[in-house]
Amino acid sequence: MKHERNDYRMGLLSSPLETGADEWNALLERQAHPTPFLRHEFLAALHATGCATGETGWSPNFVTLTDTATNALVAAAPLYAKQHSYGEYVFDWAWADAYQRNGLPYYPKLLCAVPFTPVQGTRLIAADSRARRQLAATLVALAEQSEVSSLHVLFPSTDEAALLGEMGMMLREGVQFHWLNDGYRHFDDFLSTLEQKKRKNIRAERRKVAEAGVTLRRVRGEDATDADWRFFSRCYRQTYREHYSSPYLNLDFFRRIGATMPENLLLVIAEAEGKPIASALAVYRRDPAGGGTLYGRYWGALEHVPCLHFETAYYQLLEFCIEEQLSAFEGGAQGEHKLARGFMPTVTRSAHWLAHPAFADAVGAFLERETGQIHAYMDELREHNPFKDGAQ
Repeated sequence: MKHERNDYRMGLLSSPLETGADEWNALLERQAHPTPFLRHEFLAALHATGCATGETGWSPNFVTLTDTATNALVAAAPLYAKQHSYGEYVFDWAWADAYQRNGLPYYPKLLCAVPFTPVQGTRLIAADSRARRQLAATLVALAEQSEVSSLHVLFPSTDEAALLGEMGMMLREGVQFHWLNDGYRHFDDFLSTLEQKKRKNIRAERRKVAEAGVTLRRVRGEDATDADWRFFSRCYRQTYREHYSSPYLNLDFFRRIGATMPENLLLVIAEAEGKPIASALAVYRRDPAGGGTLYGRYWGALEHVPCLHFETAYYQLLEFCIEEQLSAFEGGAQGEHKLARGFMPTVTRSAHWLAHPAFADAVGAFLERETGQIHAYMDELREHNPFKDGAQ
């Protein structure tokens, strides 16, 4: 791959703590698609609390480009050397298995991503298009010069994916379910746009929770107490326990983001008979020009109540979006059940470069077939549009 000459000095950071939060965040705010997950506070919390470090298979190799004339930060990317494929939500286990069967190491690999976060948005933070292109070229050059099998950029913005494709990386598509706020005045206004059966089901689900004696309260990050975070962390761990897996995040992480970026956080806590029984955490960002996006992230319950998951992790958050005039609610990975609740299928993307020519060809052929399957799946989902007259 051809690499452009540049006037930038490259830096490789073994920790996000090695760069200043103000400079990083100021550059992030200039992007077309910033998310709270790329804020310095979020990435630093993952590292400082031991969630995403070399010990957990996420060795930071953050890339920075500095203008040689002004010494100003002009581009940056969260790059990790990975020793496994956990916590990515773009699944390449079959690729790793194929490498192993042929006696080749798949790990380490390079990954440009936000750990444990399947949210599309800016991955290549840059002051302008030239710096962004050079940053992308730098990532590929690092992969070519290192003893790694591959480079992966997960959930980049649509524009970044196009750039990475132009530079020779293979593009992969996935599907998530996102809700769009069509200027709804209140929750019933939103319900009125759905087909009658969908509307009836949602009301029935909410009624079941109320009849079970469950009440819910929303707690903004600024108002969350340590007891709230401790309870939420218990719920979060319980979800993983029920799936016989280990949680990626710990209580210290939640406490840290609660202290450093509370304006981006919203807890929903469900209570019965005066005690908390379930909780959900959402992250949101207000756009300077109005609107914004809410991201549903984590949920857990210590007691089972029918439909409580939908009330806590969806309907309460939808109401919040409507009340706060947020433009969108991204529900995260997977979940066809979201379609019946007004979340429409949306394409996400990732970009991949493999060093081994034969494997690159094989993966390229696989991705071509998979893309056709994704498009067919999207068409099938659209046939089940929950809105009246196929709106949205």
